[in-house]
Amino acid sequence: MKTERLVVDPAAIHTRHAQVAIARAAQILRTGGLVALPTETVYGLGANALDPAAVERIFNAKQRPSWDPIIVHIAGPVHQNSMLSHLVTEYAPIVRRLMEEFWPGPLTLLLPRSATIPDVVTAGRPLVGVRMPAHLVAFEIIRQAGVPVAAPSANIFSHISPTTAAHVLADLDGRIDAVVDAGPTQHGVESTVLDPTQSPMLIYRPGAITAQQIREVAGPVDYFKEQMLPISAVRESLPSPGVGLRHYAPRAHLILVEAALADLPAHLVNAARPFTKDRLGIMLPAELAQTTFEPPLRGAAEFPWGRWSAPEELAEKLYAGLRALDAEGCTVILCPLPQTAGVGEAIRDRLRKAAHSDRD
Repeated sequence: MKTERLVVDPAAIHTRHAQVAIARAAQILRTGGLVALPTETVYGLGANALDPAAVERIFNAKQRPSWDPIIVHIAGPVHQNSMLSHLVTEYAPIVRRLMEEFWPGPLTLLLPRSATIPDVVTAGRPLVGVRMPAHLVAFEIIRQAGVPVAAPSANIFSHISPTTAAHVLADLDGRIDAVVDAGPTQHGVESTVLDPTQSPMLIYRPGAITAQQIREVAGPVDYFKEQMLPISAVRESLPSPGVGLRHYAPRAHLILVEAALADLPAHLVNAARPFTKDRLGIMLPAELAQTTFEPPLRGAAEFPWGRWSAPEELAEKLYAGLRALDAEGCTVILCPLPQTAGVGEAIRDRLRKAAHSDRD
Protein backbone atom coordinates (compact mmCIF):
# COMPACT_ATOMS: atom_id res chain seq x y z
CA MET A 1 0.00 0.00 0.00
CA LYS A 2 1.25 3.49 -0.82
CA THR A 3 0.45 6.07 1.86
CA GLU A 4 -0.64 9.41 0.40
CA ARG A 5 0.67 12.57 2.07
CA LEU A 6 -1.99 15.29 1.87
CA VAL A 7 -0.63 18.69 2.94
CA VAL A 8 -3.01 21.26 4.43
CA ASP A 9 -1.99 24.60 5.93
CA PRO A 10 -4.46 25.28 8.76
CA ALA A 11 -4.03 29.02 8.14
CA ALA A 12 -5.12 28.57 4.50
CA ILE A 13 -7.82 25.96 4.95
CA HIS A 14 -10.20 27.61 2.44
CA THR A 15 -7.76 27.56 -0.48
CA ARG A 16 -8.40 25.21 -3.37
CA HIS A 17 -5.30 23.14 -2.57
CA ALA A 18 -6.43 22.60 1.03
CA GLN A 19 -10.00 21.81 0.07
CA VAL A 20 -8.90 19.22 -2.48
CA ALA A 21 -6.77 17.50 0.16
CA ILE A 22 -9.56 17.63 2.74
CA ALA A 23 -12.09 16.25 0.26
CA ARG A 24 -9.71 13.41 -0.59
CA ALA A 25 -9.24 12.50 3.08
CA ALA A 26 -13.01 12.61 3.66
CA GLN A 27 -13.61 10.38 0.66
CA ILE A 28 -11.12 7.78 1.94
CA LEU A 29 -12.85 7.73 5.32
CA ARG A 30 -16.32 7.35 3.78
CA THR A 31 -15.18 4.36 1.72
CA GLY A 32 -13.60 2.38 4.54
CA GLY A 33 -10.00 3.59 4.40
CA LEU A 34 -7.57 4.77 7.05
CA VAL A 35 -6.45 8.41 7.34
CA ALA A 36 -4.07 9.85 9.92
CA LEU A 37 -5.54 13.18 11.04
CA PRO A 38 -3.92 16.13 12.81
CA THR A 39 -5.73 17.14 15.98
CA GLU A 40 -4.90 19.68 18.66
CA THR A 41 -3.58 16.82 20.86
CA VAL A 42 -1.70 14.27 18.70
CA TYR A 43 -2.18 12.79 15.24
CA GLY A 44 -4.97 10.21 15.24
CA LEU A 45 -5.52 7.23 12.93
CA GLY A 46 -9.07 7.59 11.68
CA ALA A 47 -11.67 5.24 10.21
CA ASN A 48 -15.46 5.32 9.86
CA ALA A 49 -16.60 4.45 13.39
CA LEU A 50 -19.82 2.86 12.09
CA ASP A 51 -17.96 0.45 9.78
CA PRO A 52 -16.59 -2.48 11.83
CA ALA A 53 -14.34 -3.68 8.99
CA ALA A 54 -12.76 -0.22 8.72
CA VAL A 55 -12.20 -0.06 12.48
CA GLU A 56 -10.61 -3.52 12.39
CA ARG A 57 -8.09 -2.06 9.93
CA ILE A 58 -7.02 0.41 12.63
CA PHE A 59 -6.24 -2.47 15.00
CA ASN A 60 -4.31 -4.30 12.27
CA ALA A 61 -2.29 -1.26 11.19
CA LYS A 62 -1.38 -0.29 14.75
CA GLN A 63 -0.96 -3.87 16.00
CA ARG A 64 -3.37 -2.81 18.71
CA PRO A 65 -4.98 -5.43 20.98
CA SER A 66 -8.76 -5.80 20.82
CA TRP A 67 -9.19 -5.08 24.54
CA ASP A 68 -8.22 -1.43 24.08
CA PRO A 69 -11.25 0.75 23.13
CA ILE A 70 -11.09 3.65 20.67
CA ILE A 71 -12.33 7.24 20.97
CA VAL A 72 -14.88 8.43 18.40
CA HIS A 73 -14.49 11.95 16.97
CA ILE A 74 -17.38 14.06 15.75
CA ALA A 75 -17.86 17.46 14.10
CA GLY A 76 -20.66 19.98 13.74
CA PRO A 77 -22.58 22.11 16.22
CA VAL A 78 -22.37 21.19 19.90
CA HIS A 79 -26.14 21.59 20.28
CA GLN A 80 -28.34 19.03 18.51
CA ASN A 81 -25.37 17.30 16.93
CA SER A 82 -26.59 14.60 14.54
CA MET A 83 -23.41 12.51 14.82
CA LEU A 84 -23.62 12.49 18.61
CA SER A 85 -27.31 11.57 18.60
CA HIS A 86 -26.49 8.44 16.60
CA LEU A 87 -23.68 7.42 18.93
CA VAL A 88 -25.15 7.74 22.43
CA THR A 89 -28.50 6.98 24.02
CA GLU A 90 -28.65 9.62 26.73
CA TYR A 91 -26.68 12.01 28.87
CA ALA A 92 -27.35 14.16 31.92
CA PRO A 93 -27.50 17.99 32.02
CA ILE A 94 -24.02 18.00 33.59
CA VAL A 95 -22.68 16.43 30.40
CA ARG A 96 -24.25 19.20 28.35
CA ARG A 97 -22.42 21.75 30.52
CA LEU A 98 -19.13 19.99 29.90
CA MET A 99 -19.74 19.95 26.15
CA GLU A 100 -20.64 23.62 26.09
CA GLU A 101 -17.53 24.55 28.05
CA PHE A 102 -14.89 22.29 26.49
CA TRP A 103 -16.07 21.27 22.99
CA PRO A 104 -14.55 21.58 20.51
CA GLY A 105 -11.45 20.70 22.52
CA PRO A 106 -9.31 18.01 24.16
CA LEU A 107 -11.97 16.43 26.39
CA THR A 108 -13.30 12.92 25.74
CA LEU A 109 -16.56 11.97 27.47
CA LEU A 110 -17.52 8.35 28.17
CA LEU A 111 -21.25 8.05 27.46
CA PRO A 112 -23.82 5.24 27.10
CA ARG A 113 -23.42 3.87 23.58
CA SER A 114 -26.17 3.28 21.07
CA ALA A 115 -26.67 0.05 19.13
CA THR A 116 -25.10 1.66 16.04
CA ILE A 117 -21.61 1.54 17.60
CA PRO A 118 -19.78 -1.68 16.66
CA ASP A 119 -18.40 -3.68 19.59
CA VAL A 120 -14.91 -3.38 18.14
CA VAL A 121 -14.92 0.36 18.93
CA THR A 122 -15.71 -0.01 22.63
CA ALA A 123 -14.12 -3.43 23.25
CA GLY A 124 -17.66 -4.60 23.96
CA ARG A 125 -18.18 -2.19 26.85
CA PRO A 126 -21.38 -0.15 27.38
CA LEU A 127 -19.75 3.29 27.20
CA VAL A 128 -18.24 4.96 24.16
CA GLY A 129 -15.62 7.73 24.34
CA VAL A 130 -16.63 10.75 22.25
CA ARG A 131 -14.92 14.05 21.61
CA MET A 132 -15.09 16.95 19.18
CA PRO A 133 -11.61 18.05 18.05
CA ALA A 134 -10.78 21.74 17.97
CA HIS A 135 -8.22 21.41 15.18
CA LEU A 136 -9.70 23.14 12.12
CA VAL A 137 -8.40 20.53 9.68
CA ALA A 138 -9.59 17.47 11.61
CA PHE A 139 -12.95 19.13 12.25
CA GLU A 140 -13.46 19.91 8.57
CA ILE A 141 -12.41 16.45 7.38
CA ILE A 142 -14.87 14.78 9.76
CA ARG A 143 -17.61 17.24 8.81
CA GLN A 144 -17.10 16.61 5.09
CA ALA A 145 -16.84 12.85 5.60
CA GLY A 146 -20.27 12.97 7.24
CA VAL A 147 -19.45 10.03 9.54
CA PRO A 148 -18.10 9.80 13.08
CA VAL A 149 -14.44 8.87 13.03
CA ALA A 150 -12.84 6.34 15.36
CA ALA A 151 -9.27 7.50 15.92
CA PRO A 152 -6.63 6.37 18.41
CA SER A 153 -3.12 7.82 18.13
CA ALA A 154 -1.49 7.17 14.74
CA ASN A 155 1.45 5.05 15.85
CA ILE A 156 2.34 1.42 16.43
CA PHE A 157 0.67 0.29 19.67
CA SER A 158 2.54 1.28 22.86
CA HIS A 159 5.09 3.42 20.98
CA ILE A 160 5.52 7.20 21.29
CA SER A 161 2.45 9.07 20.07
CA PRO A 162 2.95 11.21 16.94
CA THR A 163 2.83 15.00 16.96
CA THR A 164 3.89 15.47 13.31
CA ALA A 165 3.08 13.74 10.03
CA ALA A 166 6.72 12.57 9.87
CA HIS A 167 6.20 10.72 13.16
CA VAL A 168 3.13 9.01 11.68
CA LEU A 169 5.01 7.90 8.59
CA ALA A 170 7.92 6.60 10.69
CA ASP A 171 5.51 4.06 12.22
CA LEU A 172 2.77 3.54 9.63
CA ASP A 173 4.07 4.36 6.15
CA GLY A 174 2.68 1.72 3.80
CA ARG A 175 0.19 0.49 6.40
CA ILE A 176 -2.45 3.22 6.00
CA ASP A 177 -4.10 4.98 3.06
CA ALA A 178 -3.17 8.60 3.82
CA VAL A 179 -1.81 11.08 6.31
CA VAL A 180 -2.95 14.70 6.38
CA ASP A 181 0.08 16.85 7.15
CA ALA A 182 -0.97 20.06 8.90
CA GLY A 183 2.21 20.66 10.88
CA PRO A 184 2.95 19.98 14.56
CA THR A 185 0.11 19.52 17.03
CA GLN A 186 -0.64 22.10 19.71
CA HIS A 187 -1.01 20.35 23.07
CA GLY A 188 1.28 17.38 22.46
CA VAL A 189 -0.53 14.98 24.81
CA GLU A 190 -3.76 13.07 24.28
CA SER A 191 -7.19 14.29 25.40
CA THR A 192 -8.47 14.09 28.94
CA VAL A 193 -10.82 11.09 29.25
CA LEU A 194 -13.68 11.64 31.70
CA ASP A 195 -16.51 9.36 32.80
CA PRO A 196 -19.32 11.75 33.84
CA THR A 197 -21.75 8.86 34.47
CA GLN A 198 -20.12 8.10 37.83
CA SER A 199 -20.38 10.04 41.07
CA PRO A 200 -17.94 11.55 41.60
CA MET A 201 -16.90 11.78 37.97
CA LEU A 202 -13.76 9.84 37.08
CA ILE A 203 -10.76 10.91 35.00
CA TYR A 204 -9.32 7.83 33.32
CA ARG A 205 -6.60 9.74 31.52
CA PRO A 206 -5.40 13.27 32.41
CA GLY A 207 -4.83 15.69 29.56
CA ALA A 208 -4.87 19.36 28.62
CA ILE A 209 -8.27 19.83 30.30
CA THR A 210 -7.37 19.60 33.99
CA ALA A 211 -9.27 18.22 36.95
CA GLN A 212 -9.57 21.72 38.37
CA GLN A 213 -11.17 23.02 35.18
CA ILE A 214 -13.67 20.17 35.25
CA ARG A 215 -14.49 20.76 38.92
CA GLU A 216 -15.20 24.42 38.27
CA VAL A 217 -17.78 23.50 35.60
CA ALA A 218 -19.29 20.24 36.78
CA GLY A 219 -18.35 19.44 40.38
CA PRO A 220 -16.36 16.68 42.12
CA VAL A 221 -13.98 14.52 40.09
CA ASP A 222 -11.44 11.85 41.01
CA TYR A 223 -8.62 10.07 39.16
CA PHE A 224 -8.82 6.43 38.13
CA LYS A 225 -6.25 4.29 39.99
CA GLU A 226 -4.74 1.68 37.70
CA GLN A 227 -3.65 -1.76 38.80
CA MET A 228 -0.42 -2.29 36.93
CA LEU A 229 -0.62 -5.69 35.25
CA PRO A 230 1.98 -7.13 32.85
CA ILE A 231 1.20 -6.22 29.26
CA SER A 232 1.48 -9.92 28.34
CA ALA A 233 -1.26 -10.90 30.78
CA VAL A 234 -4.64 -12.05 29.51
CA ARG A 235 -6.93 -9.04 29.75
CA GLU A 236 -10.55 -8.25 29.71
CA SER A 237 -11.51 -5.10 27.83
CA LEU A 238 -10.17 -1.91 29.37
CA PRO A 239 -12.68 0.49 30.92
CA SER A 240 -11.40 3.43 28.87
CA PRO A 241 -8.91 4.42 26.19
CA GLY A 242 -5.55 5.46 27.60
CA VAL A 243 -5.35 3.25 30.70
CA GLY A 244 -3.17 0.51 29.23
CA LEU A 245 -0.07 -0.47 31.13
CA ARG A 246 2.71 0.46 28.69
CA HIS A 247 2.08 3.34 26.31
CA TYR A 248 4.01 6.22 24.77
CA ALA A 249 7.32 4.34 25.07
CA PRO A 250 10.61 5.09 23.27
CA ARG A 251 12.93 2.28 22.19
CA ALA A 252 15.44 3.53 24.76
CA HIS A 253 15.19 2.65 28.44
CA LEU A 254 13.47 5.64 30.07
CA ILE A 255 14.65 6.70 33.55
CA LEU A 256 12.50 9.21 35.44
CA VAL A 257 14.14 11.65 37.82
CA GLU A 258 12.13 13.61 40.39
CA ALA A 259 13.69 16.58 42.15
CA ALA A 260 13.37 20.33 42.54
CA LEU A 261 14.77 22.26 39.57
CA ALA A 262 17.86 23.43 41.48
CA ASP A 263 18.69 19.85 42.47
CA LEU A 264 18.05 18.25 39.09
CA PRO A 265 21.64 18.35 37.72
CA ALA A 266 22.99 16.32 40.63
CA HIS A 267 20.06 13.90 40.57
CA LEU A 268 20.42 13.39 36.81
CA VAL A 269 24.12 12.59 37.17
CA ASN A 270 23.40 10.10 39.97
CA ALA A 271 20.67 8.44 37.91
CA ALA A 272 23.11 8.04 35.00
CA ARG A 273 25.88 6.31 36.97
CA PRO A 274 24.64 2.73 36.40
CA PHE A 275 24.62 3.34 32.63
CA THR A 276 28.20 4.39 31.85
CA LYS A 277 28.38 2.02 28.86
CA ASP A 278 25.15 3.33 27.31
CA ARG A 279 24.48 6.14 24.87
CA LEU A 280 22.73 8.62 27.18
CA GLY A 281 20.13 11.24 26.36
CA ILE A 282 18.49 13.93 28.48
CA MET A 283 15.14 15.68 28.20
CA LEU A 284 16.61 18.99 29.37
CA PRO A 285 14.52 21.88 30.75
CA ALA A 286 15.44 25.26 29.27
CA GLU A 287 16.51 26.57 32.67
CA LEU A 288 19.34 23.98 32.68
CA ALA A 289 20.52 24.61 29.11
CA GLN A 290 23.88 26.06 30.22
CA THR A 291 24.61 23.30 32.73
CA THR A 292 27.94 21.53 32.41
CA PHE A 293 27.29 18.01 33.62
CA GLU A 294 29.80 15.77 35.34
CA PRO A 295 30.58 12.34 33.91
CA PRO A 296 28.86 10.10 32.94
CA LEU A 297 26.41 12.72 31.60
CA ARG A 298 29.10 14.88 30.00
CA GLY A 299 28.61 14.52 26.25
CA ALA A 300 25.11 13.08 26.54
CA ALA A 301 22.61 13.98 23.82
CA GLU A 302 20.36 16.81 25.01
CA PHE A 303 16.88 17.65 23.79
CA PRO A 304 15.84 21.27 24.55
CA TRP A 305 12.57 20.38 26.22
CA GLY A 306 11.08 23.76 27.15
CA ARG A 307 10.76 25.87 30.27
CA TRP A 308 10.27 23.98 33.54
CA SER A 309 8.00 26.85 34.59
CA ALA A 310 5.76 26.35 31.52
CA PRO A 311 4.25 22.83 31.59
CA GLU A 312 2.35 23.55 28.36
CA GLU A 313 5.71 23.80 26.58
CA LEU A 314 6.89 20.55 28.15
CA ALA A 315 3.71 18.78 27.04
CA GLU A 316 3.93 20.11 23.48
CA LYS A 317 7.51 18.89 23.06
CA LEU A 318 7.37 15.68 25.10
CA TYR A 319 6.84 13.10 22.37
CA ALA A 320 8.98 14.95 19.83
CA GLY A 321 11.84 14.91 22.33
CA LEU A 322 11.60 11.21 23.07
CA ARG A 323 11.51 10.46 19.35
CA ALA A 324 14.48 12.74 18.68
CA LEU A 325 16.63 11.06 21.33
CA ASP A 326 15.61 7.65 20.00
CA ALA A 327 16.69 8.81 16.54
CA GLU A 328 20.11 9.83 17.93
CA GLY A 329 20.65 6.24 19.01
CA CYS A 330 20.27 6.80 22.75
CA THR A 331 19.85 3.56 24.67
CA VAL A 332 18.98 5.31 27.95
CA ILE A 333 16.97 8.53 28.26
CA LEU A 334 16.90 10.49 31.52
CA CYS A 335 13.76 12.58 31.97
CA PRO A 336 12.83 14.85 34.88
CA LEU A 337 9.29 14.50 36.23
CA PRO A 338 7.54 17.90 36.25
CA GLN A 339 5.25 19.12 38.99
CA THR A 340 1.58 18.17 38.94
CA ALA A 341 0.29 21.70 38.31
CA GLY A 342 -1.91 22.13 35.24
CA VAL A 343 -1.02 19.77 32.41
CA GLY A 344 1.88 18.50 34.51
CA GLU A 345 -0.37 15.69 35.75
CA ALA A 346 -0.85 14.52 32.17
CA ILE A 347 2.90 14.66 31.46
CA ARG A 348 3.63 12.58 34.55
CA ASP A 349 0.97 10.04 33.52
CA ARG A 350 2.52 9.61 30.07
CA LEU A 351 6.07 9.38 31.38
CA ARG A 352 5.20 6.76 33.97
CA LYS A 353 3.54 4.61 31.32
CA ALA A 354 6.46 5.16 28.94
CA ALA A 355 8.96 4.13 31.62
CA HIS A 356 7.09 0.99 32.62
CA SER A 357 8.83 -2.25 31.69
CA ASP A 358 7.34 -5.68 31.29
CA ARG A 359 9.96 -6.74 33.80
CA ASP A 360 8.56 -4.44 36.53
